[in-house]
Amino acid sequence: MINLIPHDTDPSSFQAQLEFYRRIGPEGRVRLAFQMSEQAREISKAGIRMRHPEYTEDQVQHALFRLLLGDALYGSAWPEHELVQP
Repeated sequence: MINLIPHDTDPSSFQAQLEFYRRIGPEGRVRLAFQMSEQAREISKAGIRMRHPEYTEDQVQHALFRLLLGDALYGSAWPEHELVQP
């Protein structure tokens, strides 16, 4: 059997996390996943702003899109936009 407990996690902490996920149910897990995804996007945008303080909010958003989608897909989706650095 494969050990699913991450090497940097205490087994009792891992069990507590599993119990929490079971307790909140499928809808709670989906809600949590969306919240975590939104937080990751906000952290990424904060990093873009730190690297490029001159960017407008539109440029920050497009830098995030480029980061998430890659150059080819970003260029296909927004061919009229400049290729801003993430």
